[in-house]
Amino acid sequence: MFNIIKHRNIFYAISLALIVPGLIALVLWGLNPSIDFTGGSLLDLRFNNPTTAPTTIAVREVLETLGYQGSAVQLSDDNSVLIRVSEINTDQKNEIESLLQERFGGELIEQRFEAVGPAVGNQVTQGAVFAVFAATFGILGYLYFAFRDVPNTLRYGIATITAMLHDVLIVLGLAALAGRFLGWQVDALFLTALLTVIGFSVHDSIVVFDRVRENSTVMKGKSFEEIVNHSLVQTLDRSLNTQMTALFTLTAILLFGGGPIRQFVAWLLVGIVSGTYSSIFNAAPIVVSWENGDFARLFGRKPKAKQQASVSS
Repeated sequence: MFNIIKHRNIFYAISLALIVPGLIALVLWGLNPSIDFTGGSLLDLRFNNPTTAPTTIAVREVLETLGYQGSAVQLSDDNSVLIRVSEINTDQKNEIESLLQERFGGELIEQRFEAVGPAVGNQVTQGAVFAVFAATFGILGYLYFAFRDVPNTLRYGIATITAMLHDVLIVLGLAALAGRFLGWQVDALFLTALLTVIGFSVHDSIVVFDRVRENSTVMKGKSFEEIVNHSLVQTLDRSLNTQMTALFTLTAILLFGGGPIRQFVAWLLVGIVSGTYSSIFNAAPIVVSWENGDFARLFGRKPKAKQQASVSS
């Protein structure tokens, strides 16, 4: 049997190796916010009798040639295009219009040009943070109730939250690195992806712990370490198969999808892979390390007498 628990320190080291570079990037450069968070300018244009029909991708390409990365473009059926870019002045606006008319031809009519506030303001961001904290306490409460007959119930909830934070930090760190070296921006879709990753991470960890709870009564006389490792191996196929179906779909969208959806899918891919890893190689091993007093020894403290986790025969 593959002994995951025996090699848990290796898996902890891998997690640290993935998290630390991202944390350094977050401290040094932070995230690269899009106009969803910073605000900008709104330009509403309409093409009359264009020689080439405008498309969302083509308009965005014109904007990128002028240095406006991460712009939002919305096209309607009457060849009207709504462009949201970082704050620009009149001269910059005229430059955009001139290049667009040159690209698509016909008559270009400016219908509106104004400054706009951030679409995802502080209130929405604070609401998302509050939702994460509320979900955290909800997870702790649920696990405390569901595992009330298992010794050291609270440890399962804390291990689940730790694995969740592991996934959040990996996605945030990658976003900081991608913003620095690839010019990727954090927008409303990034916030959606992050909340989705949290859901995947918690779900997987709870499935593993539920099997640990079942095996605690079935595998009487076995050590807690053996019970947890056996539970991990039992749920390994299920966890991998479930996540692979999502990964195949997301990979197809990443390869063949267009526009900003690719960044959204990239965040989801990273988060789901991280969530699968943390639920198998971090969450359950953390409970075992806690039970064996590994963390107490790490901080130079003498571990308390270990409680017998299994039910004696």
